[in-house]
Amino acid sequence: MKIKEATLEDIDLLIRIRLDFIVMIGFELSDEQEQTLRAQLDKYYRKHIPLGDFIAFYAEDERQVVAAAFMVIGERPAGILFPSGIAATLLNVITYPEYRKKGYATSVIQSLIRKAKKLNVEMVDLQATQMGKKVYQDLGFESVKDTAMRLKL
Repeated sequence: MKIKEATLEDIDLLIRIRLDFIVMIGFELSDEQEQTLRAQLDKYYRKHIPLGDFIAFYAEDERQVVAAAFMVIGERPAGILFPSGIAATLLNVITYPEYRKKGYATSVIQSLIRKAKKLNVEMVDLQATQMGKKVYQDLGFESVKDTAMRLKL
């Protein structure tokens, strides 16, 4: 197994991984929705990979992607948990079904954590699924008291 950090050369792969993730969590995409997402994702990755505020790692086994995880880094007003104001969000953690329970997701997340430390990120947030909760806990993530809420505009 090889762990790789995504580059601009991996944009098509990142788009496929993102769309696979969306479908895997239960959304069905129409052709029109998929085309819209593909266009936005291509534009997003081309902008944010060079800026360094989007990072992705993926695990490859014999040229087949088996797992991946993405991280978005942002600067916020400083807080007690992140006095530098630099925090990140871990997202799009995916392991393809036939490769689960083999440590691939753990490996790509560990790669993101190491990269985050090098970039002086002080806090990483995520929204855990029940399936992934133990993986995150084993890596040191803790549940927080906040209740996630969302307003769609």
